[in-house]
Amino acid sequence: MATREETTASSTADARRISLLRRHRDFRRLWTGETISVLGSRMGDVAVSFAAVIALGATPVQMGLLAAVRLVPKLLFSLVAGVWVDRARRRPLMIGADIGRFALLATIPFAAMRGHLAMNFLYPVILAVGVLDLLFDVAYGAYLPSLVDAADVVEANSNLSASYAAAEVGGFALAGWLVQLLTAPYAIAVDALSFIASAIAIRSIEKPEASVAERKNRESFYREALDGANVVRADRRLYALTAANTLAALCYSTFSTLYMLYVVDELRFRPGVLGMIFAVGGISSFVTSIAATRVIGRFGEGRALVLGAILQGIAWICVPAARGATMLAAALLIAQQLFGDAGGTVYIITQAAIPQTIVPTTLLGRVRATISFVSIAGMIAGSIAAGAAAELIGMRPVMYAGAIGLAATGVILAFSPVWNVRASDVASIASAGVAEAD
Repeated sequence: MATREETTASSTADARRISLLRRHRDFRRLWTGETISVLGSRMGDVAVSFAAVIALGATPVQMGLLAAVRLVPKLLFSLVAGVWVDRARRRPLMIGADIGRFALLATIPFAAMRGHLAMNFLYPVILAVGVLDLLFDVAYGAYLPSLVDAADVVEANSNLSASYAAAEVGGFALAGWLVQLLTAPYAIAVDALSFIASAIAIRSIEKPEASVAERKNRESFYREALDGANVVRADRRLYALTAANTLAALCYSTFSTLYMLYVVDELRFRPGVLGMIFAVGGISSFVTSIAATRVIGRFGEGRALVLGAILQGIAWICVPAARGATMLAAALLIAQQLFGDAGGTVYIITQAAIPQTIVPTTLLGRVRATISFVSIAGMIAGSIAAGAAAELIGMRPVMYAGAIGLAATGVILAFSPVWNVRASDVASIASAGVAEAD
């Protein structure tokens, strides 16, 4: 058991590390750009869902397809993206992805002005945006450990998560009212512009990115992609984490695919009111992100991951339990935002930090792509199944199934090697006997 002096010294070291990170100019630029981008993205995500449900009258099956087309590129190209990210400098890839997403999303309000907006128009645009989302996410996750010290990775993820939460508060609240005042397609224009701000911020980072070492006898994309899969398969912690992420992703998409349709068509809440309710989740995520380093440091990444999944799954049950646009229903939705987003924030931070801590940077793009690949397969299956099942048995039973399944994922993780993972003392991949092929 730690003495009072050891505890005080540890707390002082943590505070000092946080203070140093906040004075990290390049990270602050990355942080600022991402906050602006996520603010626009939160508004855009809500606006796209509102555009489909309200402006275009989407059915449950169409909402399932819309969710699926956003994810299909990640299934098809995840492994290729991982190899590309490990072969190239990450920052130019992120800037290019930002510019591309701006150009694609800008076509939605333009199509609305011309009277051509339809579900068949949304599908290919969201499909292409999904490709660039994938490229950015894989590059970003692999780039972060090269920008900050290894000891600051969890704190960096916590700070970024706090920014995401703050953006969620403003983004969801603004989106609801902008959709109500301007209509959904024009709210999406704000999302498009936010990617330009992100590109400018990333471009302004001063720390040079290390050039990618050219290897003799470089293997094919396919063989290099398998290196990431082999690392995940050989390390029991990564294997268990990947399996859990896949099940969690299936449950999440089963629930989230129907969420907007349920609260708008079934409960009959107005967009403005829903925007304010969604903002509560952002506040919860923000507060949780600030406290995450202490919480995760106390319990360890593995235990925090388990608790986050269980808390989020239990909180989700509140949504299908709601009936009508009543005060009780609003209270249940707020409870889900409050506790569910807190659990989800802890889960997101820890599941990102574990690979970033134990995987060498030369393999990190491919490992993250492998984890993403199987998780996206689960999300696509959940999206399609949710739409089809809702047509047959209704939305409420399907949403209950997604919530219970996520809580069960946490219970399963508690009996896996992930339970005992602590980033401060985990063994590296190299010490586990896995090395990159020459």
